Amino acid sequence: MTAIVLTGFMGTGKTTVGRLLAERLGKPFIDVDERIQRRTGLRIVEIFSQYGEAFFRQLEREELAAALREDAVVSTGGGAMLDPENVQRMKAAGPVVCLSASVDTILSRTAADTERPLLQHQDRRERVEALLAERASAYAQADVVIDTTQRSPEEVVEAILVFLGTVLRPEELPA
Repeated sequence: MTAIVLTGFMGTGKTTVGRLLAERLGKPFIDVDERIQRRTGLRIVEIFSQYGEAFFRQLEREELAAALREDAVVSTGGGAMLDPENVQRMKAAGPVVCLSASVDTILSRTAADTERPLLQHQDRRERVEALLAERASAYAQADVVIDTTQRSPEEVVEAILVFLGTVLRPEELPA
């Protein structure tokens, strides 16, 4: 039983790619942020505004730990890799794939999204650049980093499958 973990910054395609990858691998797809929202009955932005980021990160730690016990494709929140305990659990559960994208791509993909509390900022570009710089060393702990900037979700899935072919047993891969 192996979890495949997708991590990376917001707007890099974790949920879209994760659903497609899970379908190709015949595994369930788990979005940790969706689980947190179901558990609390609140949107992520509401959790941040009502309870703060530290409370959200604790919920994330708990839901991620539960998700990693399943044979599934698991999409983490963009900040999950900042917690060393999360990183340790992810790496123990299976391969960790970090999706990346250019700042322009991230801004384009998140332009209409008002649900991202960390982007509630006057200068979104400056904020994205600062967060990416802050998280670079955390994201570098992934087993592989795949740039989604110039790729369709299907092309990203193919790149992930090529990588997985180097780390998983043949019976764990799609025929």
